[in-house]
Parts: sequence; C-alpha cells; structure tokens
Amino acid sequence: MIYADNAATTKMSESAVNAMFSVISENYGNPSSLYEFGQKAKEILERAREDVAASIGAQPREIYFTSGGSEADNQAIRSAAELGKKAGKKHIISSAFEHHAVLHTLNKLEKEGFEITLLPVHENGIIIPSEVEEAIKEDTCLVTIMFANNEIGTIQPIKEIGSICRQHKVLFHTDAVQAIGHVKIDVEDLNVDMLSASAHKFHGPKGVGFLYVKKGIMLTNLIEGGAQERGKRAGTENVPGIAAMAVAVKEAVAGIDANREKVQPIRDKIIAGLKEIPHSALNGDLEKRLPGNINFCFEGIEGESLLLLLDDKGIAASSGSACTSGSLDPSHVLLAIGRVHDVAHGSLRLSLGEDITEEDADYIISAVKDTVTYLRGFSPVWRDLEAGKTKFILE
Repeated sequence: MIYADNAATTKMSESAVNAMFSVISENYGNPSSLYEFGQKAKEILERAREDVAASIGAQPREIYFTSGGSEADNQAIRSAAELGKKAGKKHIISSAFEHHAVLHTLNKLEKEGFEITLLPVHENGIIIPSEVEEAIKEDTCLVTIMFANNEIGTIQPIKEIGSICRQHKVLFHTDAVQAIGHVKIDVEDLNVDMLSASAHKFHGPKGVGFLYVKKGIMLTNLIEGGAQERGKRAGTENVPGIAAMAVAVKEAVAGIDANREKVQPIRDKIIAGLKEIPHSALNGDLEKRLPGNINFCFEGIEGESLLLLLDDKGIAASSGSACTSGSLDPSHVLLAIGRVHDVAHGSLRLSLGEDITEEDADYIISAVKDTVTYLRGFSPVWRDLEAGKTKFILE
C-alpha cells in the first residue's frame, strides 16, 4: 500500500510512540498532584511546553495545550472576538477557503452580531496582502488566515499579512495545522499573534495539539473546570500525548530541509506525469505549495470513484479534507479558487510523506492515468464532452 494521504493524518514516529508509551507505563501521575509522582509528570509536561515553544520561536508561557487544531482555532477566534466586543470592534476578516473549524466558528459569530468578511481566493490559491489591508476597518478586531491550505497546499504570505495587521493594531491568527513540520515558522518574525497546530499532522498522536498566544493577549475559556493551562483550558492534561507531540515536532522541524529536498522533486515528477492526462489541471500555485501536496481536477469523472479504484490498486488518497469526506458537495476550497461544480467533483489530493520513493511515483502516475481513462470510458458526461454536446472546461 502506498499511503498518500498525509494531509489527513500521519503515522506516528517511532520516537513519539516510545515517548507516549513511557509516560503511559512509567510516569502516569496527574501533573496537578503535589507528591513526587505527580511532579514527575509535571516536569514532563513543562519540558514538552519548552520544546513545542522552541519549534516556532515562542516562549513556553505562550503555549497552551489543546485537543487538536479545531479546538485551538475555536479558542483563538473566540478570544479575539471577545476582546474586540469589549472594545466595540466586531469585524473579522478571513478567507473563503479556510478550514471548517474556522469558517463554522465565524458563522456562529456572525449570528451573534459580528460582521464577517471572507476575502476571495484567486485561481492560484494565494491571498493577496493588499486585499487584506483594504478590508481592514476601524472596528476590525481579528484577521485569521491559514498558513497553508489543507486541500490544495498553497502557502500564504503570512509575514506580509502579519506586518499589515501589526501596523493597523489588529490581532492576527493563523491556522498552521498543515504547515508545521513542512515550513519553517518563527512567530516573532512572522508577526503572528496566535497560531494553531495539531500533532497528528506531523507524526504525533491524534487528540492533542496546541495554541500559541502572544504574551499579553487574554484568552477566553472554552472549557471551564480546573486551573490547568494557567486557568485557560480546564481538564487533566493529556501528558502522554503532549510528550509524544513534543518529540514529534522537534523531529519534524529538524528534518524540514532534508525532507523537502527528498519529497519535493518526487512531488514535481508526479505533477508533471498527471499533467499529461488530457483535460486535467493542477489546483493551486505550482511553486508556493507544501512540498508533498498534489491536487488535481480531472474533467468527466467523479472523485469518489477515482479514490475507490485507486484504493483497489493499493494507493490511499483523498479528494479533499478528511473532515468533509462524508459530504456529497464539491470542495469549498476548489469552488473558492474558481473551479465549477462539475470539475470540482473530479478532484484528487495526494499528500506525500518522507517515505515516498521514485518507484511509488511511477506507480501513482500509471495508476491514476489508467483509472481516469477507465472511468471516462463509461461516463455519459465524458461522452457528451467528446461528442461536442458540451464544452470542455479544462484545456
């Protein structure tokens, strides 16, 4: 099996597994307990906080552990909204192709009286900083733009957007779930006020993540109860998961350059191979994208059928976000960059890991070509296109 869905989740690294097992089996005390057994767990927790902070150029006290990226997104946006509300500012800027953890939170805030501006995304999948600045108003309290898109892999000009937000004294949050471990991140250099991350995207465990919050920004609690996480996130900390996450993020950050040098040429080889399929198109900018991300549309087929047949051939891929895999609607990301419904339905996302090989690439190219040809062979939509009854959209 070739696993090519690392944007959905990654395999835990051996070091992360060992770290998690060590805490589960040997250091399982409650870090809030005062006796030695608990304090040992507390030491592990705080050492992990230091390692996570160092991975993004932050201070340990600026890191809050969460259950994952969705919780971190929710808490960041809710906190900024609450601060804005107190200051009489109820305008938030985001983009049309954010993860649903962001978009759904913004939908709720809109119902609570906030004005939400969703910036358009251009065909290359890149947000233009000047358009962010143009959208800022006197009552803007937050700009939230994802670091790298989870479907098409495009990397946004975060530093420029952050600089604009600083100039206008507007809080800036970025969902960096897909970026950490693939792109070098220094929150100070990037002018980021809040940043969300999830461990299972960089070879850590599921169910744990973190939120970076710049010193001086007051968080709003989503979960009430105990005094954990300096009173801002109640509940006994998931020490095994946090310890594993810290190990995983250290490894991922240390290996960014080496992994990019290996994976990116293979990514480009697959892109070149799939471009040979008639009436297909790469989604998103060719250069400003994650090293392992490939996202294509193929006219005249259904993405779900393509995935099932690729699975039969031993290739695990997706048509978009794993969070929306049960939906029959086309990807909101592809619609945001201008793909029409019929084309967006025929999408394929391949997200490569560090274990990908040249042989895997050759097999993926061959398998996708054969499968697209097969599906088009009995597609009435494709027959109408070939007969000229309808016009091709993708050249």
